[in-house]
Amino acid sequence: MNTFETTQGSDYLKKPLPILMLLSVVLTTAHLTATKGLVAGIGVMIIPFAVVYLGALFVNPRIGVVTVLIFNFFVLGIGRYVPMTWGLLMDGLMVLMYLALFFKAFRIKVPWNKASSQLTILASVWFGYAIFQIVNPEAVSIAAWFYAMRGLSLYMWLFIPLVFILFDKPKDLQLFFIIWGILSLLATMKGMQQLIFGVDPFEQAWLDGGGDVTHILFGKLRIFSFYSDAGQFGAAQGHAGVVFGVLTLFAKNKKFQIFCAIVCLAGLLGMMISGTRGAIAVPAAGGMMFIIIRKHMPSIVLGVLAGISIFVFFKYTTIGNDNDQIRRMRTAFDPNDASLQVRLENQAKLKGYLNSRPFGGGIGSTGNWGKRFSPNTFLANTATDSWFVAVWADTGIIGLYLHLFILFFTLITGAYNVMYKIRDGWLKGQIAALVCGMFGIMAASYGNGIFGQFPTCILMYAGMVFMFIAPKLDKKIIERKEAELALEATS
Repeated sequence: MNTFETTQGSDYLKKPLPILMLLSVVLTTAHLTATKGLVAGIGVMIIPFAVVYLGALFVNPRIGVVTVLIFNFFVLGIGRYVPMTWGLLMDGLMVLMYLALFFKAFRIKVPWNKASSQLTILASVWFGYAIFQIVNPEAVSIAAWFYAMRGLSLYMWLFIPLVFILFDKPKDLQLFFIIWGILSLLATMKGMQQLIFGVDPFEQAWLDGGGDVTHILFGKLRIFSFYSDAGQFGAAQGHAGVVFGVLTLFAKNKKFQIFCAIVCLAGLLGMMISGTRGAIAVPAAGGMMFIIIRKHMPSIVLGVLAGISIFVFFKYTTIGNDNDQIRRMRTAFDPNDASLQVRLENQAKLKGYLNSRPFGGGIGSTGNWGKRFSPNTFLANTATDSWFVAVWADTGIIGLYLHLFILFFTLITGAYNVMYKIRDGWLKGQIAALVCGMFGIMAASYGNGIFGQFPTCILMYAGMVFMFIAPKLDKKIIERKEAELALEATS
């Protein structure tokens, strides 16, 4: 067919109906922007894209998993630019994926059995305990429970089965790392922009609205990038540094190895410029876990020497004290640090209060949710700082033990698979990276409330799934390699 005789997209504008539709969209968008604000105008503009996306999601629900992995990096920071409860979009996306699977089941068999796992059971038990907290006699606000339980248990319960069902192949694990690496690089680049050139007007407005209390210390900005806060940015970048550092050691593809090395260095740089002292626990604990699961004496010796060197550098020297980031990191090694003493005092107060409350004060009774929904209560006015202390205060000693059991059961399962079950070298390295990263985040979560926040929680839950399905992936990889060798032998 002659190219000049075919109908191009612009040719449709010669007809009156498409022109009227386009004009109506433009005028409606302009009117809503002028009368209701920018958010309303943008909402109208994205409706056509949203319709196309929903159609694609229902055809291929796996798109939803990729969307969650990408969007969870920006979901909290984007609120500085377009005020909206963006976190609810994550809930909606996960529910839509289940709806897509439900309708897909009318045409083809959906492999629901893939989600049959000990991890799914543990996530369900944890979510069940969160539901039970509704009847906790100490709880004062159902609204606070609704908002707080999402990061505490709902995302874990919803997302883990979806990854089991839709994102369970070796190529999916590779894609997971690529998405994580690219967005972590962007996060550090954004952080460097804040450090060198300063914040933009929207970020300045956020600081002026109260963010400066925790992000301007002694006249210096704590870098937060496009994450919720500096604490989350520092820990998340330390997490990326650990995971991609381990991947660098195992990667066989030269290009991917260089990519992992760059992400690792950028992650550690982001951790340093965040000014988050507790974030240093991520590479420290992650390195310790790597030494354990490696089962390689030279690596153990080098790891111990490296750990001792880092400890001595921060604890017993003043090298680099003219650098704000190093000086602040060094205070994490001071047992007499004023901030640490305040935390210990708060934990002592909480211990006395919670001794007679084994189920805690109710989910959402502490932190920002407590200040918002029950501002005059003891728990709302006692800083928890730590993720695990917050879980203890909200759900009691029973909830804390249950939560720790789930995390350590997952961690030990992943470490056991790396040490004794996985035979393929590259897969072993990938799962080892996830195990080391998880232990690092668990260690850092004692000092900061980072575990249940984006993007860390979503990355952790996806990583947990891959730790559990690793033996199945390994079996498929080994079978494929054996088949390829047999084919080469016969050819």
